[in-house]
Amino acid sequence: MEIQGTCSDRFGAVREVFTDLLRSGADLGASVAVYLDGEPVVDLWGGYADQARSRPWQRDTITNVWSTTKTMTALCALVLADRGELDLYAPVAKYWPEFSAAGKSRIEIRHLLGHTAGLPDWDSHMTLDDLCDWEKATSLLAGQSPRWEPGTASGYHRFTHGFLIGEVIRRICRQSIGTFFAEQIAAPLDADFHIGLTAENDPRVSDVVPASGPAPAANPRVSIPVGAYVTAEDTWTTQWRRAEIPAAAGYGNARSVAALQSVLVSGSRTPKARLLSEDTCRAVFDEQSHGTDLVLGIPVRFGVGYALNTSDAPVSIANPRTCYWGGRGGSLVVNDLDARMTFAYVMNRMTYLGLNDPRGQRLLKACYEAFKR
Repeated sequence: MEIQGTCSDRFGAVREVFTDLLRSGADLGASVAVYLDGEPVVDLWGGYADQARSRPWQRDTITNVWSTTKTMTALCALVLADRGELDLYAPVAKYWPEFSAAGKSRIEIRHLLGHTAGLPDWDSHMTLDDLCDWEKATSLLAGQSPRWEPGTASGYHRFTHGFLIGEVIRRICRQSIGTFFAEQIAAPLDADFHIGLTAENDPRVSDVVPASGPAPAANPRVSIPVGAYVTAEDTWTTQWRRAEIPAAAGYGNARSVAALQSVLVSGSRTPKARLLSEDTCRAVFDEQSHGTDLVLGIPVRFGVGYALNTSDAPVSIANPRTCYWGGRGGSLVVNDLDARMTFAYVMNRMTYLGLNDPRGQRLLKACYEAFKR
C-alpha cells in the first residue's frame, strides 16, 4: 500500500499508524493532516476512492465529511462575529424576526452554536427532498417550539444546526452559507472544501462506504429521539451533493479541513489571510453546557461551535485549551491551542463508532507523541 504526501520526521509515528490503517484494511481510502501554527507538517493520503479498488485516492480526492462540516459552519459565524456583524449573545430574532415565534424570542446565537437551543430536529418527518429545500427546512424551524428550556442542556442538533446558523448568515449577508463560505473563507485560504458541490468537482469525489455489520443498540441514555435521517447511499446522489446542508454535506479532505480550522490555532496568522482576532478565537471556549447530551446520550462539553476538552470527553486529548468535533463514520478535527496544532482525519469507509472511532484516535495519539520528543 503506497502512502503519498509529506510528513516531517518529527511526526513519523503518524505515518506509521496511517500506513497500518490502510494495509490492515481498517481504512479503504483516507487522508490525514497536521498543521502547526498554520503551517502543514503532515499531509498524507492513500488507499482507494471506490469500493471496487479501481481508483486510487489522489491528492485532490474529496469526500463527504458529515458533521465535521459543522466546524466550517461555526467558522462562518465566528468570522461575522469578528467583523461586528453578528453578536454571539444576541437573540436569533434580531437577525431572523420570524424565529421569535412559539416561545423562541430569548434563544441566542450562542445557543444555536452550542446545541442548547432545544431544536434538535423538526417536529414533522423530513425526507431527503425536504432537507434539500432550504425555505421549507428553515420555515418549519422558525415556527416550532423548543423541546426543552434553551440554554439548560445540550441536545445535538444533527441537521438543524446548519440550517439555523445558515439562515442567520443569509439574513445578515444576503448570501447562502455555501456562497459565503466559498468566497469569504475557503477562497482566501485556497482551501478545497465545499458546502454545496458543483458538477465540475464530481469526478474527484470518493463516495462514502456504509458501515458494515448490524447497527449498535439504542443508547438508553438518549432522552430526546430524533427523526430526520440520511443514509450513506443518499449522499451518493447528485441531489445531496448540490444541496447546501451545512451541518452534514461538506466535501473536503484532511488537508482542506486542517488548513481551514488552523485559523483558530494560529490566531489567524495564516500565510494568505487573516480571518479572526485572537479574542474571537478564545470565544470558542465559552462553555455553553457540560453533561450527558440529550440526543447523543454521551457526556459532552460544548463551547461556541465546538466541543471542548474535558476528562470525560469521548476523544482523548492531551491539553486543556482544545476544541474538536467529528463526522458520522469517523472523520475528526482537533484544534489544540496549547500545542498550537490542528489535526484532521478524513476517510471514506464509515463505522458506527462516531467520536469513539479508534482510527482517528490512534492517529491523534501518534500526533501527540511527537511533542514528547
